[in-house]
Amino acid sequence: MTVDTRPLLVVVATGMRHYREYLLRSIATEYRIHLLVTADPGWEREYVTGWTVVDDTTDGPAMAAVALELAAREPVHGVLCWDEARILAASYVSQALGLPGGDPEMVRRCRDKHLTRVALDALGVPQPRSLAVATVDQALRAAEEVGYPAVLKPRGLGGSLGVIKVEDPLELAERFAFVSELTVPDGATFEVPVLVEEFADGPEVSVDAVVQGGVVTPLFVGRKILGYEPYCEEVGHFVDAQDGLLDDPEFRRVLQDTHTALGFTDGFTHTEIKLSSRGPRVIEVNGRLGGDMIPYLGLLTTGVDPGLAAAAVACGRPPALVPERKLVGGVRFFYVAEDDTTIESIEFDEAALPPAIDRAVPVAAPGAVVSPPPKGTLWGRIAYAVALSTTADECRAALDAAEANLKVKVRP
Repeated sequence: MTVDTRPLLVVVATGMRHYREYLLRSIATEYRIHLLVTADPGWEREYVTGWTVVDDTTDGPAMAAVALELAAREPVHGVLCWDEARILAASYVSQALGLPGGDPEMVRRCRDKHLTRVALDALGVPQPRSLAVATVDQALRAAEEVGYPAVLKPRGLGGSLGVIKVEDPLELAERFAFVSELTVPDGATFEVPVLVEEFADGPEVSVDAVVQGGVVTPLFVGRKILGYEPYCEEVGHFVDAQDGLLDDPEFRRVLQDTHTALGFTDGFTHTEIKLSSRGPRVIEVNGRLGGDMIPYLGLLTTGVDPGLAAAAVACGRPPALVPERKLVGGVRFFYVAEDDTTIESIEFDEAALPPAIDRAVPVAAPGAVVSPPPKGTLWGRIAYAVALSTTADECRAALDAAEANLKVKVRP
């Protein structure tokens, strides 16, 4: 009988198949995967060697006990999680097993956006001024301090959910409830739930990076496309394997200083930075792989596999980070036009899609009731398309074609 000698990696939850299957597929080529999940896996079974059903994947200490039982039977080499709501819980599992990333306070400083601001401020990392508030009156006073326009941001969410720009006190008073009351499944909650922040001008980018021994190595840069103003909905991203920011000394210094300030020593991070007229300004740091298919774009454009890189770092192994390609990729997300729209049917006209389209995926099932932002937010997306080419313009044209050939029927 052949013995499988691949390292054993515990993965906490998996996320939606449309957005995360590529990660499991890659990791399974070099690692045995044991899932911690709340229900028996379905599509994931193709990629895993085992799983344990737990009551709650946000309960770190309880999962740590389960992982210790698993480790008593066979060595566990690493713990990995890319779900924002569960990265803190996963760090308790790593801590119990004595593995990289096993520092809950390190992860908490990323998960709690106010703690992020405090840590960065202590080291003088450039960022917008930020004040935590609990009421609209506190928010109004805070906005007077940071100035208008100001940004309202939920303290414990990610993916730009609930982030909104306000131009004056009237807009702030009208929109504060949207930010303070926005919740997501298993999201973090705080008694002081909202940040009022100074507005930083310029485009926003994201950086996916591996961190080992405190040294940050950026893998690829995502250029955000925002929509539905004044809400900061992420409606698309572009990744260029040759993005000049990867070699920009000031940008790399800010990235390294950010992680140093947070005490982030080992893991995979997704950092968002505004390229303001006053230089880079750190917006937030997520202690996980990026969402929105950004790591997939990194894989397509550079050949560096972010799933395998994250797994290697989680196991304390050197990741493979040498780029093999120099391409440009883009993703665009599609929405319905009106709130509470019921989808009757949805499909892309595959024959009409240009060769540059790598994938075009409906994510809303017939019968689904969806809304565009702000009501729909992330869950309002009905489909997405990914393009790969040698230039951003060619990607953009291909995504335009995909949008034109998305056929949606709705019920009256």
